[in-house]
Amino acid sequence: MAAAAAEAVLRAVTTNLSVNAYAGKSALITGGSSGIGLALAKQLAGAGAHVAILARDPAKLERACQEIRAARRSDDQRVEALSVDVASHASVMQTLAAYPAPDYLFNSAGVAHPGLFQDLEIEIFRWMMDVNYFGTLHVIQALLPGMLARGSGHIINFSSIAGFQGIYGYSAYSPSKFAVRGLSDVLRAELKPHHIRLSVVFPPDTQTPQLEYENQFKPEVLKILDRMNKVMRPEEVARIVLRDAARGVYLITPGFDSTLFFHLHNLLGPLSYRVMDLMLWDAHRKAQAAAKNQGSK
Repeated sequence: MAAAAAEAVLRAVTTNLSVNAYAGKSALITGGSSGIGLALAKQLAGAGAHVAILARDPAKLERACQEIRAARRSDDQRVEALSVDVASHASVMQTLAAYPAPDYLFNSAGVAHPGLFQDLEIEIFRWMMDVNYFGTLHVIQALLPGMLARGSGHIINFSSIAGFQGIYGYSAYSPSKFAVRGLSDVLRAELKPHHIRLSVVFPPDTQTPQLEYENQFKPEVLKILDRMNKVMRPEEVARIVLRDAARGVYLITPGFDSTLFFHLHNLLGPLSYRVMDLMLWDAHRKAQAAAKNQGSK
């Protein structure tokens, strides 16, 4: 009951903020056909925003648009789909160079493929950087001139807990999300004089099709570490992101796990690695015990 009441309060606060911040505004969301991106799109539509979603699959985009239109406050709100591969600079520039700069840009497109470093092909590392880092950079590069000319805008980039803390099994994914954090820090400083805001989001594990894909490839030690995490729903993450973005928060950490690990990492400094070592040692011990028990059957 307490959890339900807290969520109801959060929903009410977020709704009030969203109505004030997003009503009548335009938003473009990469990765908007599923997961957190789709949840953002539907909540923005519910707050009265004009919404454009960007992803690769036209069929998924059309289904997502139907859900977004159903969530609108008014039939006058525009809902648009753009089929683009963010990893392709040429494709992004061709589609977005002449596109009107939105008031809000949410860079939520991303992919992850876990595995031990020695087991991953070089193509996996390049794929992570191409989509997660360069995909974010490409879209900003295409839309930033319009924001600069207008003298306003808000860019919300999606990193990850793995973007400030190296996570076992994510040697391909984690560096790409560290890069998003670094890009966001620099752009925050450079664009502030032009009245363009930046936010960077560090979501925890979220129940999305992407997480289902990742679970197929996770090493056993990572699976054991994951048992300590609370998986959030994309709707929860989206509400917190919209609430904090409306407040002008730069570092957005949705949920208890993200907030806890972020502050521990920054407050403890080098000691945070000791904490991670203890967690890893325990996970390795459990994985070895499980393998031994499986072998004796």
